[in-house]
Amino acid sequence: MLATIIQNLINALQWGSFYALIALGYTLVYGVLTLINFAHGDIFMVGAYIAFFVATFFLTTAELPGWAALALTIPLTMILTSMVGVALERVAYRPLRRKGANRLYVVITALMCGLILENANLALLGASRKAFPPMITEHVYNIGGVIFTDLKIAVIVTTILAFFVLHKIVTKTRVGMAMRAISYDKFAVPLMGIPMDNIIVITFVLGSGMAGLAGIMFAMSYPILEPYMGALIGWKAFIAAVVGGIGDIRGAFLGGFLLGAVEILVVAFFPSTFRDLIAFTVLLVILAFRPTGLFGVAKTTKI
Repeated sequence: MLATIIQNLINALQWGSFYALIALGYTLVYGVLTLINFAHGDIFMVGAYIAFFVATFFLTTAELPGWAALALTIPLTMILTSMVGVALERVAYRPLRRKGANRLYVVITALMCGLILENANLALLGASRKAFPPMITEHVYNIGGVIFTDLKIAVIVTTILAFFVLHKIVTKTRVGMAMRAISYDKFAVPLMGIPMDNIIVITFVLGSGMAGLAGIMFAMSYPILEPYMGALIGWKAFIAAVVGGIGDIRGAFLGGFLLGAVEILVVAFFPSTFRDLIAFTVLLVILAFRPTGLFGVAKTTKI
């Protein structure tokens, strides 16, 4: 019984790690701009494909050993994925923001950006799935009936470290202070001499970098890539961010792990076809009692 509980806990932590990293990107952008970047799940997909091509280059063309290829692929994937996020901000979101467009138009634009990324992938690379190249040899461990791999533990540890680094940036640095200032009063920030556009770019760099990190770890764990892989997991990560309290990175982090735990527990006790039904029902009940999410705080507006 104890072995089963620990096994499900490890599986939940691994699956929740992907949700948590993607949810961090959602909540960063929303916290600064009050913009729900619905293209973020597809940025995760783009990150997985970027990791595929970068890893293939280092393994086949450069003929590097797997550990060296992995050490170079992770930062390069995060950088290139960040560039995709920044390009979306510059091309799609910034013109609307400067013109003071209605928030509905921005949401529609975000949805269109996601569809453009999906269909561009489909048009350029085709509908056939791609197998992510193995970069390291996985070792399977069996301790007291609990079976796990070193890759699974690495995913969990990397996610936790990434969260603490991001939390440090947001709470302890000048950039983080500027991000929090924009989220508090975006009209007063330019009067204080803070370059708002630069801070917004950094926000997209951090959020898209988290999506790129999730993309490479997901591709290594489940090495089959296809153009629509980011759609469902992106929506689920958004829901996790809302349940945690969108705008708060602690909430997004814990919300991702909560959703992962609920899904794994549902599969452990019910048929897999019930997974999304029961998982979303549980999250709906949480929101019914906590409409602002676990860490969210209701905002009041003075008139």
